[in-house]
Amino acid sequence: MQGLGNDFIMVMGELPDASRLAVKWCNRRTGIGADCLILVLPPQQGGDVSMRIFNADGSEAGMCGNASRCIGKLLYEEGLTDKTSLLLETLSGMKRLQLQVVDGQVESVTVAMGEALLLPVLRPNGSYSTFVNEEIVADGRTFVGTAIDVGNPHLVLSVDDVERLDVARYGPILENSALFPQRVNVEFAQILDGGRVRLRVWERGAGITSACGTGACATVAAAMMNAQVKGLNVKVIMDGGELLVSCDSISRQVEMSGPASLVYSGEIFV
Repeated sequence: MQGLGNDFIMVMGELPDASRLAVKWCNRRTGIGADCLILVLPPQQGGDVSMRIFNADGSEAGMCGNASRCIGKLLYEEGLTDKTSLLLETLSGMKRLQLQVVDGQVESVTVAMGEALLLPVLRPNGSYSTFVNEEIVADGRTFVGTAIDVGNPHLVLSVDDVERLDVARYGPILENSALFPQRVNVEFAQILDGGRVRLRVWERGAGITSACGTGACATVAAAMMNAQVKGLNVKVIMDGGELLVSCDSISRQVEMSGPASLVYSGEIFV
């Protein structure tokens, strides 16, 4: 399945050695090819469904917005639920999925992502503190950014011309900055007219991706905190398409809406 080109191998049920298989299967030349492996599992904490997320490098992520939308569409269109409001259990907590259904097909899914928090970073003296509108250097270039937690860690950087930026050059350096001991997702964001945002993403454990749902949410939250956007129904334009993101100015609760689609289904032998 894919959400704006952010693509996933969806497995219904538990999978032994999922981390190793994620590395093998996500390889685009010798495997199936995907950004992540997603396990769709029975609920454990009173929700409707739970998920685990394994990046292409085998690391496990706490949350993925695009994959969450894919799960909502998969469950409904495969007849595994008739609900249009689902509770999804993730390692980052419970998330609500609201399905927009037309003629039996899920056209879009809105994900209640929870509160966007300022992410503490590790300082050279060993202490932790938040990172807001601060400078960070990668390969001789100075960026200004804000660190945000939306269930996983993000570094949102404000740039003037995102189209010409060499994401592959700066992304891995910033992902592995000493400020982020668990590594970080990196968003390069350009504020456009009309409160729109053009975004390109370097995902932790996956590299350049066509879209990132949590990254779009983190970007809008950071832009709102820094008075760059108003926060309501912000159109985030990524390489794979557009998401609509809202962040409440008081509670900092974030919602994200967008499409998802099934690419194909099949079998693979373990």
